Amino acid sequence: MAIVITDECINCGACEPECPNNAIYEGGVEWKMSEGTAVQGRYELETGKIVAVDDENNPIEEDYYFIVPDKCTECQGFHEEPQCAAVCPVDCCVPDPEREETEKVLLDRQARLHPE
Repeated sequence: MAIVITDECINCGACEPECPNNAIYEGGVEWKMSEGTAVQGRYELETGKIVAVDDENNPIEEDYYFIVPDKCTECQGFHEEPQCAAVCPVDCCVPDPEREETEKVLLDRQARLHPE
């Protein structure tokens, strides 16, 4: 499953620096596929939309931290467990029941975000 930050977030920011993909952003902040990844040129999002990797995308959430699903690998390929969940003091980084993903899907995304 993918990770999501719930509205119980207290905006402490502990999760943001822990993400190896820079998939976590403060509420209201625009995000880019290129930030924290090695992708170049254009990137196809899971919705099928193709974006330039340096395009600024609208925030997913305005009021609290959020995770960009297209950049989240649940730390697969980096750590044994999602680091955001490990450091969250209020346990609001949780599996997203709306986005079930296999380990293979997550590892494929990690390889796509960080090609060698």
